[in-house]
Amino acid sequence: SLDSVRQMESALTKGHSGSEFHVYEQAGHAFHADYRPGYSAPEAIDGWQRSLTWLRQHGV
Repeated sequence: SLDSVRQMESALTKGHSGSEFHVYEQAGHAFHADYRPGYSAPEAIDGWQRSLTWLRQHGV
């Protein structure tokens, strides 16, 4: 749930984990799965780009 995500975000931010959160409030569960009805292209593309950027920044 969004509440759980916000709690996790708060805890990780306080602990200085370096974690980043971005919530797509209009997208449902599994919005990145292009074979499912809930697929949302704009959010999936943005999420993928954010993931790649994070991985590059952290040398993964």
